[in-house]
Amino acid sequence: MTATADAEAAANELTPLADYLGSVLRRLRALPPLDLDLTQAHGNVLAEDVVAPHAFPAFDQAAVDGYAARWEDISGGARGASYVPAPSGTPGGRTIRLNVVGDLGAASWRPVRLTPGSCFSVAAGAPLPVAADVVVPVEWTDQGMAAVEIFRTPKRGYGVRRAGEELPAGTLLARAGTYVSPALVAVFAATGIGHVVVRPSPRVVIVATGDELVDVGRGSQPGQVVDANSHALTAAAAEVGAQAYRVGICDDDPEGLRGLLEDQTLRADLIITTGGTGTGPGDMVRRILSRREGGRAGPVTFTDVALYPGTALGFGTVGAEEVPVVCLPGDPGAALIGFEVLARPAIQLLAGAEPVFRPSVRAHLLETVSSPGGLREFRPAHVAERRGGGYTVQPLSGGPFTLSGLAEANGLLVLGERVTTAAAGSTVDVLLLDRRR
Repeated sequence: MTATADAEAAANELTPLADYLGSVLRRLRALPPLDLDLTQAHGNVLAEDVVAPHAFPAFDQAAVDGYAARWEDISGGARGASYVPAPSGTPGGRTIRLNVVGDLGAASWRPVRLTPGSCFSVAAGAPLPVAADVVVPVEWTDQGMAAVEIFRTPKRGYGVRRAGEELPAGTLLARAGTYVSPALVAVFAATGIGHVVVRPSPRVVIVATGDELVDVGRGSQPGQVVDANSHALTAAAAEVGAQAYRVGICDDDPEGLRGLLEDQTLRADLIITTGGTGTGPGDMVRRILSRREGGRAGPVTFTDVALYPGTALGFGTVGAEEVPVVCLPGDPGAALIGFEVLARPAIQLLAGAEPVFRPSVRAHLLETVSSPGGLREFRPAHVAERRGGGYTVQPLSGGPFTLSGLAEANGLLVLGERVTTAAAGSTVDVLLLDRRR
């Protein structure tokens, strides 16, 4: 049997990524809903549909600073309005003069009524007088105080916002599963909502394992590897919207690892470990968490998945509370890719967010790339929109394991299990990373 045939046979024994993800995500449930004050709801996902209890605007109001008037008075069709010669250069040759009978600000509350030939000076947001159906902007007048001369006539309804014009009472403001953005907070507040029912942001604990690990602030050397993973994965979990907690480094000590995970179940909705998922002599996480005890399987099942980079992934529950745990590889590039394909969807599902996967596009490949057969590869890439529509994608140098490529990428090029070569000019799938550039 050739080396290629050996590789293909080994790949055939791996679990397809789609099957693995489906089996994991079916075991997870969204966190129980909470009723939160509006100021605390931002960043969470709604657990219920939200309907406007009150209209917005709540009352007829001025949309601009100016003079609230009756349109028939300024259009020349009513008695009571007086006409005077217009300043030179004014269209029409004459202006309209109205008596200013009062001022209204945003805090005014007494109802008032217009009479023919009169108007009120109003600030934007002020309640409109009864019978007013137009607001003349200040700059279209001489800004008079006792009487005002109007140089231009707006259309009926100009500068007026009617009650419920934007959002009538009973309007569906947002459906369950919607992310609570700052603008949505404003909509809720404006329609009289002070509390909303949301899914809480998942509490995610990140643990790096390995005797070789040392903390940041120094360079790696033989026998020591700087712990990049726990810092990167904590940032990745926070980017999704989780409350992320970095525990730090745990040595390859069976009792120490068990005790640490047990302690973290008290404050975690999801635990992510990195390192030790393989079958080598130093891969203690897999040995410890998959070990059968008392005739029962270990709390975590490790699966060799058709994924490149990083085929070995673990999933299960730990502790009396059965907190979900995701075990990712120790290589930084493989850990970040594993987070994207497994941990990130798990966090989204716990948060009640939809969809759980990143958006994807079909893109025109700019460079021929090769990929290992039998594995679904996720490769850092740069995606750009084309002028005529559609997208192009440029694979970044170094392949999927390079941290520099992941740092520069705004997308992940996805090459399926049957793809060994993708030619330049072909159309490929790309996951879009929500990086701000």
